Amino acid sequence: MSLSRTFWIALLLVTGQVCASAAELAILRNGASIPFLRKEQAGSITRLYIPGGHMDIPTSEIASFDKDDSTLDYVTPDTPAAAAPAAVTAPKAVPEVAPVALASHKPTREEIDEFVREAASKYQLDPDFVASVIDAESNYNPHAISRKGAQGLMQLMPKTATRLGVKDAFDPQANVEAGTAHLNDLLNQYHNDPIKALAAYNAGSHRVQQYHGVPPYRETRAYVARIVRDFNARKRAEFKASAATGRKAASRAGKPVPNSKTASKAAGTPQEEANAD
Repeated sequence: MSLSRTFWIALLLVTGQVCASAAELAILRNGASIPFLRKEQAGSITRLYIPGGHMDIPTSEIASFDKDDSTLDYVTPDTPAAAAPAAVTAPKAVPEVAPVALASHKPTREEIDEFVREAASKYQLDPDFVASVIDAESNYNPHAISRKGAQGLMQLMPKTATRLGVKDAFDPQANVEAGTAHLNDLLNQYHNDPIKALAAYNAGSHRVQQYHGVPPYRETRAYVARIVRDFNARKRAEFKASAATGRKAASRAGKPVPNSKTASKAAGTPQEEANAD
């Protein structure tokens, strides 16, 4: 995975942990916003102080600052430039899909997870990122069809499926492979910016180009926010599991049990994650 892609996905992870006590927002040029307590600028870098630490952001990436009137606990996609951020909700409801009864084998969740790992490895993406897209798109229903005609786990439109060489959009392995390839193409198109890539996956690249970022559609904003929140939750769960395993191993070996700070450093996870829960 490239350094830039790792950075932006990590940015999703960290910004998702910022609590609602922040009083201001830094609105980025990529359409995302970061709540913060106070800021300091030093040359080309702006330091944003958030609960539990700080983030250094290139000043050129910040479009504007605004007051934070929301109560969200995850990153909120905004309209471009200096537009005020609009509060959105990201419900965990089942996507608008209609299941279709097919005679073909319905894969187990374990089989789907293996398809995700294989596709993510091929395109150097975080498998949790791909899984979060599947969760938002189809709720893991390989036979799902949306009202607009999108099909399968990652809800491929027929033209997209054809372009990607998918003969059967309800073949879960082929669907995940193609959907991950499409997501990878969008990340490459937007220079590893997952916010724009996700918005384009939902609303189309032409809409992202039209609005220079996340389009001002309630569905798209909620879609992006939902995936960010789900991705954050997956990473928090992974960190907790890793920390618990480390404590058990240390206990069995008769070694001092690491605290959250040392555990987070060992896991390579931002300290904000260690303090988030």
